[in-house]
Amino acid sequence: MTIRYPNGKKYVAVQKSSLPKKIDLSFSNRGKSLEDELNDTNEFYLSRGIAVIHKKPVPVQIVNVKYPARSAAVITEAYFRTPSTTDFNGVWQGKYIDFEAKETKSVTSFPLQNIHEHQVEHMKSVSEQAGIVFFIIKFTTLDRYFIISYDSFENYWERMKTGGRKSMTLAEFEEVAVEISPGFNPRLDYLQAMSSIIVSD
Repeated sequence: MTIRYPNGKKYVAVQKSSLPKKIDLSFSNRGKSLEDELNDTNEFYLSRGIAVIHKKPVPVQIVNVKYPARSAAVITEAYFRTPSTTDFNGVWQGKYIDFEAKETKSVTSFPLQNIHEHQVEHMKSVSEQAGIVFFIIKFTTLDRYFIISYDSFENYWERMKTGGRKSMTLAEFEEVAVEISPGFNPRLDYLQAMSSIIVSD
Protein backbone atom coordinates (compact mmCIF):
# COMPACT_ATOMS: atom_id res chain seq x y z
CA MET A 1 0.00 0.00 0.00
CA THR A 2 1.25 3.50 -0.85
CA ILE A 3 0.55 6.32 1.62
CA ARG A 4 1.38 9.92 0.80
CA TYR A 5 1.62 13.19 2.74
CA PRO A 6 -0.70 16.12 1.84
CA ASN A 7 2.04 17.51 -0.42
CA GLY A 8 2.12 14.23 -2.38
CA LYS A 9 5.45 13.04 -0.99
CA LYS A 10 5.58 9.29 -0.42
CA TYR A 11 5.47 8.15 3.22
CA VAL A 12 8.19 5.69 4.23
CA ALA A 13 7.47 3.75 7.40
CA VAL A 14 10.18 3.61 10.05
CA GLN A 15 11.06 0.10 11.18
CA LYS A 16 10.34 -0.59 14.83
CA SER A 17 13.49 -1.10 16.89
CA SER A 18 13.90 -4.12 19.13
CA LEU A 19 15.50 -4.20 22.54
CA PRO A 20 19.10 -5.43 22.81
CA LYS A 21 19.71 -9.10 23.55
CA LYS A 22 20.40 -9.22 27.27
CA ILE A 23 18.93 -10.69 30.41
CA ASP A 24 15.75 -8.83 31.30
CA LEU A 25 13.48 -9.66 34.21
CA SER A 26 10.54 -8.12 32.37
CA PHE A 27 10.16 -10.64 29.55
CA SER A 28 6.76 -9.26 28.53
CA ASN A 29 8.38 -6.02 27.34
CA ARG A 30 11.16 -7.59 25.29
CA GLY A 31 11.00 -6.47 21.66
CA LYS A 32 8.35 -3.82 22.24
CA SER A 33 8.68 -0.47 20.53
CA LEU A 34 8.66 2.77 22.49
CA GLU A 35 5.14 3.43 21.23
CA ASP A 36 3.95 0.07 22.58
CA GLU A 37 5.59 0.74 25.94
CA LEU A 38 3.90 4.14 26.15
CA ASN A 39 0.53 2.71 25.17
CA ASP A 40 0.86 0.17 28.00
CA THR A 41 1.84 2.95 30.42
CA ASN A 42 -1.09 5.11 29.33
CA GLU A 43 -3.49 2.22 29.89
CA PHE A 44 -2.10 1.90 33.42
CA TYR A 45 -2.57 5.65 34.03
CA LEU A 46 -6.14 5.47 32.74
CA SER A 47 -7.08 2.40 34.78
CA ARG A 48 -5.77 4.05 37.98
CA GLY A 49 -7.40 7.42 37.30
CA ILE A 50 -3.99 9.10 37.09
CA ALA A 51 -4.30 10.64 33.61
CA VAL A 52 -6.13 10.36 30.30
CA ILE A 53 -3.50 10.27 27.57
CA HIS A 54 -3.82 8.59 24.17
CA LYS A 55 -1.95 8.07 20.93
CA LYS A 56 -3.29 10.53 18.37
CA PRO A 57 -5.06 8.93 15.41
CA VAL A 58 -3.60 9.80 12.02
CA PRO A 59 -6.28 10.96 9.53
CA VAL A 60 -5.85 9.11 6.23
CA GLN A 61 -7.66 9.67 2.92
CA ILE A 62 -8.09 6.40 1.04
CA VAL A 63 -7.53 6.83 -2.70
CA ASN A 64 -7.41 3.36 -4.19
CA VAL A 65 -8.85 0.02 -3.06
CA LYS A 66 -8.59 -3.39 -4.73
CA TYR A 67 -10.85 -6.34 -4.09
CA PRO A 68 -8.87 -9.56 -4.67
CA ALA A 69 -11.76 -11.51 -3.18
CA ARG A 70 -15.41 -10.73 -2.59
CA SER A 71 -14.96 -10.68 1.18
CA ALA A 72 -11.59 -8.89 1.21
CA ALA A 73 -10.52 -5.33 0.43
CA VAL A 74 -6.91 -4.18 0.07
CA ILE A 75 -6.00 -0.47 0.30
CA THR A 76 -3.31 0.16 -2.34
CA GLU A 77 -2.95 3.95 -2.07
CA ALA A 78 -3.74 6.54 0.60
CA TYR A 79 -2.73 10.05 1.68
CA PHE A 80 -2.28 11.67 5.07
CA ARG A 81 -4.99 14.35 5.16
CA THR A 82 -2.90 16.72 7.27
CA PRO A 83 0.73 16.76 8.48
CA SER A 84 1.15 14.93 11.80
CA THR A 85 1.81 17.01 14.90
CA THR A 86 2.86 14.98 17.94
CA ASP A 87 2.32 11.37 18.98
CA PHE A 88 0.40 11.66 22.24
CA ASN A 89 -1.84 14.11 24.07
CA GLY A 90 -4.28 14.21 26.96
CA VAL A 91 -5.00 15.58 30.42
CA TRP A 92 -3.13 15.10 33.70
CA GLN A 93 -4.06 16.85 36.96
CA GLY A 94 -6.01 19.48 35.05
CA LYS A 95 -3.09 20.20 32.72
CA TYR A 96 -2.91 19.61 28.97
CA ILE A 97 -0.15 17.15 28.02
CA ASP A 98 1.35 16.93 24.52
CA PHE A 99 4.48 15.00 23.58
CA GLU A 100 6.47 13.30 20.85
CA ALA A 101 8.21 9.94 21.25
CA LYS A 102 11.28 8.97 19.22
CA GLU A 103 13.83 6.16 19.11
CA THR A 104 17.43 6.05 17.94
CA LYS A 105 19.85 3.15 17.52
CA SER A 106 22.83 5.46 17.99
CA VAL A 107 24.72 5.07 21.26
CA THR A 108 26.21 8.57 21.16
CA SER A 109 23.55 11.01 19.91
CA PHE A 110 19.99 11.65 18.72
CA PRO A 111 19.66 13.05 15.16
CA LEU A 112 17.46 16.15 15.15
CA GLN A 113 16.44 15.36 11.55
CA ASN A 114 14.06 12.84 13.13
CA ILE A 115 11.94 15.81 14.22
CA HIS A 116 9.94 17.82 11.67
CA GLU A 117 9.62 21.61 11.56
CA HIS A 118 5.82 21.52 11.76
CA GLN A 119 6.03 19.36 14.90
CA VAL A 120 8.29 21.89 16.59
CA GLU A 121 5.97 24.73 15.57
CA HIS A 122 3.01 22.84 17.04
CA MET A 123 4.86 22.20 20.30
CA LYS A 124 5.89 25.84 20.55
CA SER A 125 2.26 26.91 20.15
CA VAL A 126 1.16 24.50 22.89
CA SER A 127 3.94 25.73 25.17
CA GLU A 128 2.84 29.34 24.64
CA GLN A 129 -0.64 28.29 25.82
CA ALA A 130 0.89 26.91 29.06
CA GLY A 131 0.51 23.29 28.00
CA ILE A 132 3.06 20.73 29.20
CA VAL A 133 5.12 19.77 26.15
CA PHE A 134 8.06 17.40 25.96
CA PHE A 135 9.90 14.65 24.11
CA ILE A 136 10.56 11.09 25.21
CA ILE A 137 13.69 9.75 23.54
CA LYS A 138 14.75 6.11 23.68
CA PHE A 139 18.32 5.02 22.96
CA THR A 140 17.31 1.50 21.93
CA THR A 141 20.78 -0.05 21.87
CA LEU A 142 21.50 1.24 25.37
CA ASP A 143 17.93 0.63 26.63
CA ARG A 144 17.92 4.15 28.09
CA TYR A 145 14.99 6.57 28.13
CA PHE A 146 15.03 10.35 28.55
CA ILE A 147 12.33 12.96 28.93
CA ILE A 148 13.25 16.48 27.84
CA SER A 149 11.01 19.53 28.08
CA TYR A 150 10.26 21.50 24.94
CA ASP A 151 11.96 24.58 26.42
CA SER A 152 15.24 22.68 26.83
CA PHE A 153 14.94 21.00 23.43
CA GLU A 154 14.31 24.33 21.68
CA ASN A 155 17.87 25.48 22.45
CA TYR A 156 19.36 22.57 20.51
CA TRP A 157 16.85 22.96 17.68
CA GLU A 158 17.83 26.63 17.29
CA ARG A 159 21.49 25.66 17.42
CA MET A 160 20.94 23.35 14.45
CA LYS A 161 18.97 25.98 12.51
CA THR A 162 21.81 28.48 12.90
CA GLY A 163 24.33 26.07 11.42
CA GLY A 164 25.37 24.21 14.55
CA ARG A 165 25.40 20.54 15.44
CA LYS A 166 22.58 18.52 13.85
CA SER A 167 22.12 16.21 16.79
CA MET A 168 21.90 16.12 20.58
CA THR A 169 24.64 14.10 22.23
CA LEU A 170 23.96 11.51 24.90
CA ALA A 171 26.00 13.67 27.28
CA GLU A 172 23.66 16.61 26.59
CA PHE A 173 20.64 14.44 27.41
CA GLU A 174 22.33 13.38 30.64
CA GLU A 175 22.85 17.07 31.47
CA VAL A 176 19.48 18.66 30.64
CA ALA A 177 16.97 15.78 30.51
CA VAL A 178 15.59 13.43 33.14
CA GLU A 179 16.28 9.73 32.70
CA ILE A 180 13.30 7.40 33.07
CA SER A 181 14.03 4.06 34.73
CA PRO A 182 11.87 1.32 33.18
CA GLY A 183 9.68 -0.56 35.63
CA PHE A 184 7.11 -3.32 35.64
CA ASN A 185 3.82 -1.47 36.07
CA PRO A 186 3.81 1.17 34.75
CA ARG A 187 6.53 0.34 32.25
CA LEU A 188 7.65 3.98 31.81
CA ASP A 189 6.45 6.31 34.56
CA TYR A 190 7.10 9.41 32.49
CA LEU A 191 4.62 11.57 34.43
CA GLN A 192 6.68 11.09 37.60
CA ALA A 193 9.77 12.14 35.65
CA MET A 194 7.87 15.09 34.20
CA SER A 195 6.93 16.20 37.73
CA SER A 196 10.59 16.69 38.60
CA ILE A 197 11.08 18.89 35.53
CA ILE A 198 8.08 21.05 36.42
CA VAL A 199 9.32 21.47 40.00
CA SER A 200 12.84 22.39 38.83
CA ASP A 201 11.40 24.96 36.42
